[in-house]
Amino acid sequence: MTDLIVCTALGMEARAVARGLRPRSGLGGGHPRVRVVRIGMGPDRAARAAALLPPAAALAVTGFGGALHDGLRPGDVLVATEVRSGGRVWPCPSAPLLAGELARAGLPARIGPLVTSPGVVTGRGRHALAREGAYAVDMESAPLAAAAGTRPFAAVRVIVDTPDAPLLSLATMGGAVAARRTLARIGPVLARWAAAAGPRRVLLASPRSFCAGVERAIEIVERALDRFGAPVYVRKQIVHNIHVVRGLERRGAVFVDDLAEVPEGAVTVFSAHGVAPAVREEAGRRGLRVVDATCPLVAKVHAEARRFAARGDLVVLIGHAGHEEVEGVLGEVPGAGVLVEDEAGVEGLRPGRKVAYLTQTTLAADEAGRVAAAIRRRFPDAEGPRGDDICYATTNRQHAVRAVSAEADLVLVVGSANSSNALRLTEVAARSGHDGAPLARLVDGPGDIALDWLRGARTVGLTAGASTPGSMVDAVVAALGGLGPLEVEERRLTEENVEFTLPKEVRP
Repeated sequence: MTDLIVCTALGMEARAVARGLRPRSGLGGGHPRVRVVRIGMGPDRAARAAALLPPAAALAVTGFGGALHDGLRPGDVLVATEVRSGGRVWPCPSAPLLAGELARAGLPARIGPLVTSPGVVTGRGRHALAREGAYAVDMESAPLAAAAGTRPFAAVRVIVDTPDAPLLSLATMGGAVAARRTLARIGPVLARWAAAAGPRRVLLASPRSFCAGVERAIEIVERALDRFGAPVYVRKQIVHNIHVVRGLERRGAVFVDDLAEVPEGAVTVFSAHGVAPAVREEAGRRGLRVVDATCPLVAKVHAEARRFAARGDLVVLIGHAGHEEVEGVLGEVPGAGVLVEDEAGVEGLRPGRKVAYLTQTTLAADEAGRVAAAIRRRFPDAEGPRGDDICYATTNRQHAVRAVSAEADLVLVVGSANSSNALRLTEVAARSGHDGAPLARLVDGPGDIALDWLRGARTVGLTAGASTPGSMVDAVVAALGGLGPLEVEERRLTEENVEFTLPKEVRP
């Protein structure tokens, strides 16, 4: 059986794709068997050709297409999230994976619905299809999507014409030359997509995604918007996740790095990571209406820092430089606090007074434990926090990812690159595998997953940082399901039932 059949309507499209595949550049060893087939223009020819195609593990259609969406320009590449025709819809769930790979290959890739038309669409016809939400139009994808059945299927179109640049204009004809070059670059990416296809198992680590502190912080911003109206200003990111931030921005939240960017008297939310007293004082001087979304577990570390400093101790904070939580805690004890990032940092301490130590709440428990042990060895009378500073959610998610890593060929941690807890989950996963560590990668969503990671990875562990929406995990599962049969197992280690009260400013 052929690993991949790539269908094109025109001979020039087929030759361009085949030319890109010929050197086998960028495919790696053991590249998939790819066959390029010219099927002719129009849905009728495509349907007849689809009935005669030989067996293949995966099926793709590519070539030129017409833009419907205002954001698409000649030379852009549309990867269909679904193919529509005659009231029927064929989903293409692996589209984000393929679009991400095309983008990493340097191509301007977008995802969106593709509609198949029985003929060339112009003028009002294009505007009507655009109003229905379609991004681009072609004449061949629907019959091939129907013929694919349960096999992985992809439809990828290089835009050559738009409503403002009709198909037969001189500008469009010139753009076809560049589009052929783009088709040659699409071929190797389709081959990698086919190589990543196949049945696999996904092990969902649980608990994962939002913790109580993150849910509380997001709800605070949402309630502030409902109660006070937009804009509501938020100092720093409310939680470290770009999808959360963009969603709140769409509702009217304005995120700022400095209070100087906030108009006097405006409603201002402090993020879940906490702030130093100097920030609170500045907000007071400027008459800002503050709603504090600091996580109660972070507030506990602030209180402990003040307690230790008040009795004259040197407060050693185990954490990472530059993190907002670290800046807030050390801001509580100016002149009495010092940051230590690792065991080597402990050796450089020259306190001259009793030592007390605290921990950033989002660290990897094993690494923080080693640093704390080094502090106690060097300073036997050092006092630590009354309870573990690393929050319950961080600890639970680290235990859960260890459990799935033991069985996985690849572990995907869904979270943003500035999320400390997501980064620590990735590091824990990389240290926890069988037969040496599994490949562990941090991704913001399915578009960040390199197809080469999936090649040969038949068991994938999946988790998400405490600031990551569960919907992003669902999106990764859906995308993986577009590559072949998927068996999903949830591995639940513990139940979480922690709830935090809201500040009085936004309570019902």
